[in-house]
Amino acid sequence: MPSDRPAIVQAIVQEGPDVLLAVRVYPRAARNQVRFAGDPPQITVRLTAPPVEGAANAACRALLADLLDLAPSRVTLLRGESARHKLFRLRSANAGQVRQRLLAMA
Repeated sequence: MPSDRPAIVQAIVQEGPDVLLAVRVYPRAARNQVRFAGDPPQITVRLTAPPVEGAANAACRALLADLLDLAPSRVTLLRGESARHKLFRLRSANAGQVRQRLLAMA
């Protein structure tokens, strides 16, 4: 297991029955994908959608819901509507399961 993975999962925090997930979004990418990059390591989401009229936010929400096997209504953008750094609330989710699914993609 690479040494940077423990730092990555600090972006995933259990808050009561919900999980807070911090990501960095890169719109207008060649394809939709979730990666781990940066220093310190962080969860990055690359999207084909442009950052216009909420298209990238909607695409990010849908991608996360799909990858984490959640209903899109359970993924809410809390902070970062017009920023690259975003904070999502995953309602009725488990931080351990979210970590496992995201790390399995690495």
